[in-house]
Amino acid sequence: MNAKELIQMGVPIGGPVKQATSFIADYVLRGGDKKRIRDEVAAILNDPGAFEDDALRGAFAKSLKAAPVSRAEAAPYRRWGVDLEREAVGQMEKACWLPVSVAGALMPDAHLGYGLPIGGVLATENAVIPYAVGVDIACRMKLTVLDMPVDKFDKKKDRLGGAIDQETRFGIGASFRHRRHHDVLDDDWSVSPITKRNRDKAWAQLGTSGSGNHFVEFGYFKADEKINDLEPGTYLALLSHSGSRGTGAQVCNHYSKIAMSRHANLPKELKHLAWLDLDDADGVEYWAAMNLMGRYAAANHACIHHHIAEHLGFEVLLDIENHHNFAWKESHVVNGQLREVIVHRKGATPAGEGVLGIIPGSMATPGFVVRGKGDAFSLNSASHGAGRVMSRTKANKTFNWKDVNQLLKDRGVTLMSAGLDEVPGVYKDIHEVMDAQRDLVDVIGQFDPKLVKMAPHGERPED
Repeated sequence: MNAKELIQMGVPIGGPVKQATSFIADYVLRGGDKKRIRDEVAAILNDPGAFEDDALRGAFAKSLKAAPVSRAEAAPYRRWGVDLEREAVGQMEKACWLPVSVAGALMPDAHLGYGLPIGGVLATENAVIPYAVGVDIACRMKLTVLDMPVDKFDKKKDRLGGAIDQETRFGIGASFRHRRHHDVLDDDWSVSPITKRNRDKAWAQLGTSGSGNHFVEFGYFKADEKINDLEPGTYLALLSHSGSRGTGAQVCNHYSKIAMSRHANLPKELKHLAWLDLDDADGVEYWAAMNLMGRYAAANHACIHHHIAEHLGFEVLLDIENHHNFAWKESHVVNGQLREVIVHRKGATPAGEGVLGIIPGSMATPGFVVRGKGDAFSLNSASHGAGRVMSRTKANKTFNWKDVNQLLKDRGVTLMSAGLDEVPGVYKDIHEVMDAQRDLVDVIGQFDPKLVKMAPHGERPED
């Protein structure tokens, strides 16, 4: 019997599968009847306590008593897109075998992540998985439409770039000497010892943009229909992408270690899917800290957009924003019943019916404002971007600035700074990604980047 067959019989993933495999090997070596292997495993599964002192079966029996509740089959999941990365699909399938999983979805921008793939959506029962939320908790998008005519862009480009330079900061340790202010600082930061200890650091980093795939950019936004009070037309817009900075990473690392210690029997390839129960003190603590980081990430973007608009003296005509890398308590139909579940969207955009969201492309390809259709099989989700097609290491070996700069020039994009591992060629074709999720969202506007700033080349990524 192989591992898949054992899991299908109800042997919990992780240590019990390994112990079952060892038991079967020893059973056969000692002359046991191969035709009785399935019956032997079933007997131990049915009453592990009766076999704890058995020299041959004891280790397997004891591993069952220490294991979480198993399941007979994986939770169902749907996937969107074609030619998805095999490793990402494998991660999604393994996540659906967790005893706490109830449903899943894989978006067309999917690629390999830690535990849950980027582009992975997972609904769980009364449990939160820190690494299924992600290291950069509440990484999010924000688009602000401004009242400057687009035909003034070329004349104002230096001024626009100067506003980005002065009003945000890029890099791992980026912070402000003259600190920004926001109501999020009045929240209760004692909900977790991690947030309490890092409040001052978070304050210093309020309004900063970090590194990796985080950016701030100006571009042209074409509204295809009336969006809130904004009439159809072409406008100047500011788009940003970043999250909860160093404090969010500390929250993830701390509670992930606790979750892993609680589920030390998970196999190596599943250790990043260790969970915390939401009726447990650590689970409650993480949930509060995660939500605080959500408000903090929103405050980061609010500061960036407010200060840049104020610096330039522009009026704000429209604001749209959304989280990804987060978990929500939502009601979904599972096995024919409406249930409250925890929906993790790791690199996936909320796309409930009528919900507005932003799906970016790359520094030289369009991004889109979308309206969700509320597809139940996707757990009301859509992609969070184009999705990577190569690692950062491979990107640095594949591309060169001479060719990239010519591409950017041809597309009318001015790059202030960025890493070679974030150039357009490292991402999927955003048009193919959007085409693969036409049943999930309607496109109602397009953003074309024209002036882009990211962390300089050589900065360690934190996305």
